[in-house]
Amino acid sequence: MIVEHALSITLAIIIDRIVGDPPSWPHPVKWFGRLISTLDKRLNHGRGRKCKGAGMLLIVMLVVFVSALFISIAAYTLHPLAGIVVEGILIASTIAQKSLKDAALEVYYPLQKENLNEARLKLSYIVGRDTENLQESEIVRGTVETVAENTSDGVTAPMFWALVGGAPLALLYRAINTCDSMVGYKNEKYQDFGWASARMDDVANWIPSRLTGFIMLLANRPLKTKRKSAWHILFRDAKKHPSPNSGWCEAAAAAILGVQLGGINTYKGIISNRALMGDPLFRLESKDIILMNRILSQTVFLFLIILWLGGVFIDMAVTWF
Repeated sequence: MIVEHALSITLAIIIDRIVGDPPSWPHPVKWFGRLISTLDKRLNHGRGRKCKGAGMLLIVMLVVFVSALFISIAAYTLHPLAGIVVEGILIASTIAQKSLKDAALEVYYPLQKENLNEARLKLSYIVGRDTENLQESEIVRGTVETVAENTSDGVTAPMFWALVGGAPLALLYRAINTCDSMVGYKNEKYQDFGWASARMDDVANWIPSRLTGFIMLLANRPLKTKRKSAWHILFRDAKKHPSPNSGWCEAAAAAILGVQLGGINTYKGIISNRALMGDPLFRLESKDIILMNRILSQTVFLFLIILWLGGVFIDMAVTWF
């Protein structure tokens, strides 16, 4: 099945590259969101919110996994080729490479026209921080950080889980990630209710984020430093990030671009001082958005090749034993 999964992932990458995520099309994440929102309204009150939040997560995971498993088995029962195609379509719905790059370009184009207000508005669509008063370098930083972090969350992590367990695990990962994005906040409303979702998302991203950081450096030549120095920056700075996983991609991107990420962000007027990652060899400029998109593309390409090599090796080992 590993080779079939690899074929499905390849098909998914092609579908995403051509189609992306048209807003008017039905999308599993929208369905996840409705289910999560309904359970949030019904369960997130009173006592025992941690247990209720864990129950919400379990319900979402079961519904998504069982549904995807049923569809995949039915398709493969019909014909192996049908199974690969159906899985490819399902996996494509978990991958957001095209939409991520397009969102970054939506920020880049106004910057080229020196329209900071438009760039701030477009950035606000893809980040949680306040953007109203950001200058060009900070707008670029926000965009680069978002693309770097979501290289794993939105592209390579679902690819990784798809190789392990096909469309069911890819969709299960996306469901966990959606739960975290909707309820995994450290505020009064979600501190307890979203605890399980946040922790499960950390677990699901632990391996993919580190693999992605490593492959990012393998696939892209650093612009200023030597590769040895870039690896040093990765291991030095990755663990500084408040998230146990996001720092690996952001530190790798900073090392490749020769810039410094992190610093002061504000969230609804509240200041958050993030650790600095990378060395400030270059000043952040709008061109770094284009370079970050290129880093994303090359990372995903090499990640796909490595998944194929790993899949074929595992398949041969299973057949041998």
